[in-house]
Amino acid sequence: MLIRYGYEITVNCQVPTAMVTLLSLRDGREADVRIPETFLTTPEIPTSTYRDMFGNCCRRFIAPPGDLTLWSDSVIQDSGAVDPCVPDAEQHEVADLPDDCLVYLMGSRYCETDRLSQLAWNLFGETPRGWARVQAICDYAHRQISFNYQNARATRTAYEAHEERTGVCRDYAHLAVALCRCMNIPARYVNGYLGDIGVQRIDPMDFSAWMEVYLGGAWRTFDPRNNTPRIGRIVLAHGRDAADVAMVSSFGPHILTGFRVWCYETEAEGLPAAVTDTTGQAGREVRARSPL
Repeated sequence: MLIRYGYEITVNCQVPTAMVTLLSLRDGREADVRIPETFLTTPEIPTSTYRDMFGNCCRRFIAPPGDLTLWSDSVIQDSGAVDPCVPDAEQHEVADLPDDCLVYLMGSRYCETDRLSQLAWNLFGETPRGWARVQAICDYAHRQISFNYQNARATRTAYEAHEERTGVCRDYAHLAVALCRCMNIPARYVNGYLGDIGVQRIDPMDFSAWMEVYLGGAWRTFDPRNNTPRIGRIVLAHGRDAADVAMVSSFGPHILTGFRVWCYETEAEGLPAAVTDTTGQAGREVRARSPL
């Protein structure tokens, strides 16, 4: 199948403001791209890209005073298969893990392993190691948190999400990531697109967060928010938690005045000049950093 995906984000700054975004397709799926990304800004400004320490593609620029709109559109080919399930994927001993997995065992800004370690071992210490243990963690996070956009908070940590029992997709992911790390299972936080393909459509479309866990010699996808295999994930970035992969980081004050995301199956061979069949809502899941 073909999946069209993109965004339109508008910010307003009073003065020229440095910004970084992590909104480009992550390396590894170049062969699947059918229509390369068209990226535009209004007004037109120069931008450049670089790779961060996790290999994510970052775009940097100076937002001028007034409104700045970022617009991107692309089409990618997908197998149409749901997330793979590998129930016999083994849990590795820490001593046997690749070096680059070790950072994903450590506590981080939003995943406080020190505060959740005893809880994790109490809950999951007797569960079978490997895939079954990770699934038990996802089941727990899915039950523990009630999804509510109105209760979204950019500063909520995994421990706070556990205690408050409310949040959005990033909170489910943070809690499951932290609990996996407590059980010595490498887990990383993922941002990306997840359209309503094969499930009931829910408007407006938004970016999504889930996690990848290292089992059986590979990174495996788990989604504690939806907690069911889904079709058509498009990864933008991964890191230790949301602090590493904020979609928009601003190094100065700004106001988010427009936010629209689309991700849906299409049969189109080309892209129309404008998106007319998608809706969005400002303020959802775009996290900004403004130094005080």
